Amino acid sequence: MTDGTDLTQTVTGSDRSGSPGSPLPSASGDPAYPFSHRQIQVVLIGLMAGSFLAALDQTIVATALPRIVGDFGGVDQLAWIASVYLLTSTAAMPIIGKLSDLYGRRALFQASIVVFVLGSVFAGVSQSMGQLIASRAVQGFGAGGLVVLNFGVLADLIPPRERGKYQGYVASVWAVASVIGPVVGGFFVDNLSWRWIFFVNVPIGIGALVITSIAMKLPRRPRVEVPIDYLGAALLVGAIVCLLLVTEWGGDRYPWVSPEIGGLLGAGVVLGVLLVVVERRVPDPVIPPRLFSLRVVRISATAITVFGLLMFGTILFVPVYFQIVRGNTATNAGFLLLPQMIGILTGTMGAGRLTTRTGRYKVFPVVGLSLIATAYFTLSRITPSTSVWVAVGCMVIVGAGIGMTTPAIMLATQNAVPLQDVGAATSMLTTVRSMGAAVGAATFGAVLTNRLTAELAANLGPLARGIDPALLRGSPEQIATLSPRVQAGVVESFGGALSTVFLAGVPIAIVALVVVLFLPELPLRTRFEIVDAEPPGL
Repeated sequence: MTDGTDLTQTVTGSDRSGSPGSPLPSASGDPAYPFSHRQIQVVLIGLMAGSFLAALDQTIVATALPRIVGDFGGVDQLAWIASVYLLTSTAAMPIIGKLSDLYGRRALFQASIVVFVLGSVFAGVSQSMGQLIASRAVQGFGAGGLVVLNFGVLADLIPPRERGKYQGYVASVWAVASVIGPVVGGFFVDNLSWRWIFFVNVPIGIGALVITSIAMKLPRRPRVEVPIDYLGAALLVGAIVCLLLVTEWGGDRYPWVSPEIGGLLGAGVVLGVLLVVVERRVPDPVIPPRLFSLRVVRISATAITVFGLLMFGTILFVPVYFQIVRGNTATNAGFLLLPQMIGILTGTMGAGRLTTRTGRYKVFPVVGLSLIATAYFTLSRITPSTSVWVAVGCMVIVGAGIGMTTPAIMLATQNAVPLQDVGAATSMLTTVRSMGAAVGAATFGAVLTNRLTAELAANLGPLARGIDPALLRGSPEQIATLSPRVQAGVVESFGGALSTVFLAGVPIAIVALVVVLFLPELPLRTRFEIVDAEPPGL
């Protein structure tokens, strides 16, 4: 299986100045890689079309959840509509990343589109909550491939020195989807049916397949006959699922200190240890242990895992602040996430272009994490009387920090590993980042619930009895049914609890910053360096 273009071939086209007939030069002026700027833009169209599917689905579904419960019931299973998507997408990332190293990324990218579209069709025709959850699992598997292959395809096309300025294109897809997802979802729910939030993926997916078939011509990847590491893949998926279920169920379905959570955590650790043993012995492991012999990889993996804890803090809890503490509508609170998307896009594009110009990348996660720590501390100090523009400014700053940090850490790793390991290294980073984000969401949620319980007791005294903090978290309507005296105490309690949540993010950002300070800054390659695959058994 090949991707259709020989990597060693020099393809002529337009250079950066628009002159026809020249390959795109590197920063030093030499032909750095076999694709012109125009050819790369054409391939990016296909990449962005497929990525739009995964990006849109993360924001469009939330608007339909009340209608889905109204049709199917099963409110106790509602969380699984999102949770199973996270589980399967995270589990798919390392496997698809490794397969893409062996067999090329174009076919796997297209297969991921097909799987995602099939899952969407199954979800749209579901007749029960169980069928819908199973369909979301299929969707998640396809989405995992789309997410991890984003970075892998860019690594196939563009050497590290030039890669940063193209990352903004993909970042723009996620920003646009984050904005239009709730709007489109609300329109379908109000005017058609919630099923259309899934059916809309079908024409988008077909379009993406057509575009990728025509435009996405990637480097030829020699076929390497090696046994597939099925045991390693199974152990990896099992460990990921166990650890993610701990974050999903802990403190919600089961107490954190319970046999169920302890059993899942223990199973995840045991499977992880077995995975390490197996991966050291098989000829071609899913996650090659040789990656971790590189200091850049070890530090990048640690930094992006800690950074993942912060990713969803503002997305999950700033809307809660605006709806409950400030009394905004859900729609307005959702639109207040737009500044963060603008910050992400600006940070990604600005840092990417400066990286291409200067060849330096370490400064950006250092600045980005410093900005995030500052913004979280500021958010922990705001009150209902604070100007809304302070919160909006913090959202922009957090977004810019995210946009500077993630691509730079990814770039550092892709630049350090040999070409045949780019997919495995990229999928490893995206996987640990997703797991960090899941742990962070659960941790911040636990901090909010525990602190809210204490704040309610302090502000309402005996009146706090019978009030369920977990129920109040996502239900402004529930708060509105309370007496004015109790409402005032609840709002004040939420303000204090949310301050604690944001304050808890500050030391996490500082830890990530300290880790990044130890990240080696290697010279960015200005051309592809083809590294022969190691013979099996070495």
